[in-house]
Amino acid sequence: MTYNIIIIIALVIVVISMVAMLIRVILGPSLADRVVAIDALGLQLMAIVALFSMLLDIQYMIVVILLIGILAFLGTAVFAKYMDKGKVIEYDKDNHH
Repeated sequence: MTYNIIIIIALVIVVISMVAMLIRVILGPSLADRVVAIDALGLQLMAIVALFSMLLDIQYMIVVILLIGILAFLGTAVFAKYMDKGKVIEYDKDNHH
């Protein structure tokens, strides 16, 4: 019984931190701050899924956590490339396949 209460308290704390990160995404002073906040939101979403799987005693949710982690990493990589080069996909003008 106390184990479930601890998990619920952790869920509330993670949700509060997600709200703070959402505010940072909206009001962030620069694009880099917004990208870091979006990446943190992905990590917090992984934490929520993990806590819910512990609360509901479901073992196979690790696949969902891994999928969220992969998507968060790809999103961060795409934003980083956009911030560096100004575009995500670059075309080679010399190579016409």
